[in-house]
Amino acid sequence: MNWKIVFQLSAFGLIMSFGTISLIPENIEFVFWLAIFAFCACVIAKTCSSKYFLNGLCVSLINSIWITGIHILFYSSYIAHHPSIAKMSEEHPMLPGHPRLAMLIMGPLFGAASGIILGLFAFIASRLVPKKPAAL
Repeated sequence: MNWKIVFQLSAFGLIMSFGTISLIPENIEFVFWLAIFAFCACVIAKTCSSKYFLNGLCVSLINSIWITGIHILFYSSYIAHHPSIAKMSEEHPMLPGHPRLAMLIMGPLFGAASGIILGLFAFIASRLVPKKPAAL
């Protein structure tokens, strides 16, 4: 595991957590994530020597911590710009009336799901991207 790269790449999650509060509309957010995943997969493939999938998974899990925390902290602004999330929060079958708690529970699940995707991206990129040459 390359923890340095994992934490450095998770900075994208921190940046996106603030960006999605009010700057990035929810209908185009996936475009940003797709670009971030492609970039992260290439960096993981170039800098890591093994465990590409696991490195990608860990990046997304740490991203989910950043994103969940920031979205809970700035909940009012986030919900004002994300009506579909507001509607989903209201209709949550287990926690109606507790949207922040629902976010706290669902955040890691979304992190794990996106981690599988980023892990697969990183694994595929490891087969396609040339490795960084070893230092002399």
